[in-house]
Amino acid sequence: MTDTAPLSREQLIHAMSKGEKPKDQWRIGAEHEKFGFDKSTLRRPAYEGENGILAMLTGLQRFGWSPVEEAGHVIALERRNAEGFTASISLEPGGQFELSGAPLKDIHDICSETGQHLMEVKQVADQLNLGFLGLGFDPMWRREDIPVMPKGRYAIMRAYMPKKGSLGLDMMLRTCTIQANLDFDSEADMVMKFRTSLALQPIATALFANSPFTEDRPNGFLSARANVWTDTDPDRTGMLDFVFQDGFGYERYADYALDTPMYFAKRGETYVDLSGQSFRTFMTEGLDALPGERATAKDWADHLTTLFPEVRLKQYLEMRGADGGPWSRICGLPALWAGVLYDAPSLAAAWDLCKDWDIADHERLRRDVTRLGLKAEVAGRSVRDIAVDLVAIAKQGLKNRARFSGGMVDERGYLSELEDIADSGLTPAERLLDLYNGEWKGDLSRVYRDFAY
Repeated sequence: MTDTAPLSREQLIHAMSKGEKPKDQWRIGAEHEKFGFDKSTLRRPAYEGENGILAMLTGLQRFGWSPVEEAGHVIALERRNAEGFTASISLEPGGQFELSGAPLKDIHDICSETGQHLMEVKQVADQLNLGFLGLGFDPMWRREDIPVMPKGRYAIMRAYMPKKGSLGLDMMLRTCTIQANLDFDSEADMVMKFRTSLALQPIATALFANSPFTEDRPNGFLSARANVWTDTDPDRTGMLDFVFQDGFGYERYADYALDTPMYFAKRGETYVDLSGQSFRTFMTEGLDALPGERATAKDWADHLTTLFPEVRLKQYLEMRGADGGPWSRICGLPALWAGVLYDAPSLAAAWDLCKDWDIADHERLRRDVTRLGLKAEVAGRSVRDIAVDLVAIAKQGLKNRARFSGGMVDERGYLSELEDIADSGLTPAERLLDLYNGEWKGDLSRVYRDFAY
């Protein structure tokens, strides 16, 4: 199947199955987003200007990053590591800076990669009077205060989002996340990992909840970012009930994607607006906006990136339930999921935590943790208790993996902050609220000073 050849449904299913890898080739990928701000005004930086996002992208090229352009604008950077795998720095719609890390062997490598990236970003940002902040939701600025980046797909999405939900533009402009990407070795392995991680995603949301402020005041949520996803676009978000049904596999996920309305197709450097139209029709009959054309493998790959469920399947599984946060939690999220999903006994133990939850439990829990965090309940248990168990299961899984740094320390240490959060029952958001109501005396500018990278 070439990138430009017409597609069949069978080829779509095969494309996902090509992600299967034997266990000894499994890798871990980490992604994180962060808000830039001008240290003098705290405002989000524009793309252009002496201390804008373009200046950041230009400055980072001194560290061996290569520019990626679209319509004459630098919109991303790429760099290969010693093994030939590529990491990228890309821009979210409001200029949120994202590192999409290379697929790496262990959490030690991920934490090293993340630390190097943040060091490079700080060196350039300091020269531009910029700072960067890891939170799940912009704590101060309104939608209309936030500059929009010059990427073609975002113009289409900004026009379409308000037709499907009231918070889609907030998702684009005012949220940041941490994600972890993990492999599978077979369809059955993918299904088990998908079901377990999807059911437990709200537990991760609670552990990482870090967005209690909107427009300079508390917003009533612990994870405003997670709440945004409950009213963004029901066609492409949520807990995917069908994942828990008998017969789930690549074919069922392909059908879900085929029936999710499109945003666009890219032709050269131009994004063609296909918002609301059917990929299935594009594949079988074509669409008026692209006369004589049929969907290609590249179109399919692009379309899969416009689905936003709590766990997403491409040629790997993406964990999407966590708020942005500090360096330690950027390392902690992939450690949590690698410990759970990459050790068979731990995966079975994690499934035992959630296997009896019904579909209504999944959706209710997803919504409850946005406000209640670790104090939410499901099936007679508190999320805090489940989180304590989940972190312990992950810790045992990392012990069983036995991946050592310098021959001495394994990966379990990266879970220490999550252990503390679960044991205390206090989310990061509640700790921020305690500071806001106490030491900070309602001065939210302190978050930029005390919690910037």
